[in-house]
Amino acid sequence: MSNPFETINQRLSNIESLLLELKHKPIEEEKDENLTVKETAELLKVSEQSIHNYIKRGYINAKKVGRILLIKRSDIDDSLQEVKSLKYKRF
Repeated sequence: MSNPFETINQRLSNIESLLLELKHKPIEEEKDENLTVKETAELLKVSEQSIHNYIKRGYINAKKVGRILLIKRSDIDDSLQEVKSLKYKRF
């Protein structure tokens, strides 16, 4: 029979080493989610034509990949923040 305290000590040291690995493991950065025009329209609850108009006017940044327009989720959030700040701005 082995000593129960030795097994407990061994398990605790294993847990400690696992926790140290997790602590020093690099955190993956949150990747930007790319949305299509259709997905963006559904998200903002507007028509696809409105999204195309917003892109033409420069309200939303988009990149063209082949025939598809891709819009970063962070760009949508940024443009919404700009609109929100303009709403409460006094002239």
